[in-house]
Amino acid sequence: MRVSFRKRRAGPAAPRLNQWKDLSGEKAVMKVGRMRTARRQVAVRLGVLVTGVVILGWLITMAVTYSSRIARELLEIHTITVEGVHHLNKQKVIELAQIGQGTPLHQVVPATVEEQIKAHPWIKEAQVSRVPFHELKITVIERKPAAIVRAASQNFLSDEEGHILTKLGQADDDTFPLVTGVDLEGLLKGTDVVRRSIMSGIELARVIGHTFDGRLRVQAESQTNLVALVQGVRFRFGEESVEEQWERFQRVKPTLKSLNFDGAGRGISEVDLRYDNRIIVREGG
Repeated sequence: MRVSFRKRRAGPAAPRLNQWKDLSGEKAVMKVGRMRTARRQVAVRLGVLVTGVVILGWLITMAVTYSSRIARELLEIHTITVEGVHHLNKQKVIELAQIGQGTPLHQVVPATVEEQIKAHPWIKEAQVSRVPFHELKITVIERKPAAIVRAASQNFLSDEEGHILTKLGQADDDTFPLVTGVDLEGLLKGTDVVRRSIMSGIELARVIGHTFDGRLRVQAESQTNLVALVQGVRFRFGEESVEEQWERFQRVKPTLKSLNFDGAGRGISEVDLRYDNRIIVREGG
């Protein structure tokens, strides 16, 4: 058997393939693919996040709206109670408060409502309180009528601090002392000068009223020259305290027993208390 050891003839030379270059291209393609995938994932996550935020906002809005409605229903005013009224009726006070049933209790500002109520001339003080869960309580202190003030032939009802409560016109009430001589314009404006004159007249009526019965009339043109008329007798008061001047008269009054206070023009017609340590008495005809 013959064995041939001849060399195999080599084929023609061929160009060498660049295997490293092909590998780099594949890596670049894979990298681009991964980047696109990552961008898609980011976009999906962002979309999910935005959708979640929108849904959460909607849920919060619905919750707030629903809870607000429930809160309003739980705190609506069902009852308004009014205490302390005597001359005004309760409905008038409620109208002054400008609050109706169904108003949310938490929306009521007590200080504002109190000022609205005190704007009425009859109301001296007002207190507004919120009572859980459906009640608004209003407590008022009314001014007390103390005198009839006559100015320019018109009568007005006044309290003890000189505040005008109402205009009476020609009507009168002889259960109250009558104060005259005040300025009409100042009376309507409530000036301090007029109010002090009215207060002096009311104080004078109070002091004399403990001694004499009947209606007292006070001329209050000047606080330092008050004139009181009662039972036909005219009393003149000066700058000194009214009470001190009246006490001085009370001390000498027993010596005047022979003189009559009968209101018929007989006996004493005038008692002048304007001078220190002396009293001038004038007799009527």
